[in-house]
Amino acid sequence: VLTKRIIPCLDVDAGRVVKGISFVELRDAGDPAELASVYDREGGDELVFLDITASSDSRDTMVDVVQRVSEEVFIPLTVGGGIRTVEDIRRMLKAGADKVSLNTAAVNNPPLISEGAFQFGNQCIVVAIDAKRVDPGIPRPDGPLADDRSLALDGNSRWEVFTRGGRTPTGIDAVKWAMRAVELGSGEILLTSMDEDGQKRGYDLELTRAVSQATPVPVIASGGAGNLEHLYEALEAGEADAVLAASIFHFGEYSIGEAKDYLNARGIPVRPGV
Repeated sequence: VLTKRIIPCLDVDAGRVVKGISFVELRDAGDPAELASVYDREGGDELVFLDITASSDSRDTMVDVVQRVSEEVFIPLTVGGGIRTVEDIRRMLKAGADKVSLNTAAVNNPPLISEGAFQFGNQCIVVAIDAKRVDPGIPRPDGPLADDRSLALDGNSRWEVFTRGGRTPTGIDAVKWAMRAVELGSGEILLTSMDEDGQKRGYDLELTRAVSQATPVPVIASGGAGNLEHLYEALEAGEADAVLAASIFHFGEYSIGEAKDYLNARGIPVRPGV
């Protein structure tokens, strides 16, 4: 039985961990290295570190912060935000990351997924997808991949891919894009519901299940955890392989140990917490 993973997420802006609601209204949640060390001790299975303004500000991920975080943790570390080239991927892996998360750059330059997977292995490449429910009334832009009509939104599309930290609609169908990303070499999909992000009313289970069923690689559900029941729902009904959570851990509502005990009691296979 494959054990399911609980992954705390550090969204970092200007060197501090922040948490927002649907990608805005950010509030400070602490020092990344300190929080990382707490999550490592508490039994987090992995850690995701996202430099959330690197793409929209067109700058590089903060290598020094990644190094500081990687020195504090002994669990796999995924780093994302502002990674645009194979050289950027190499720099992050050298700084201590185990995997890199590609979002905007993957959409703008899909061959980057294949190049990264070829150079460093599929297990190092995570494609992050920020998806929002399609509002049928809004005319859609042609996305960067619009020349590839097979990925475009159509009458059956339920979710659209957004880039640049949720700022830019692409006209790309999120489920189709997840399938393409895996074909190109992504070893994992980090799937965030922009509608539910920070709302604490649960993950978008329909979206999570749709992508989990469409792709053969692990899917990490992100966006919406407000209590431990939500984690259970994403893993069970959403068929996710892992759950990402931020607010419920950062502000001390639950510990990772409590989350694991809860899931264990509900019959979800997890590695023991601390």
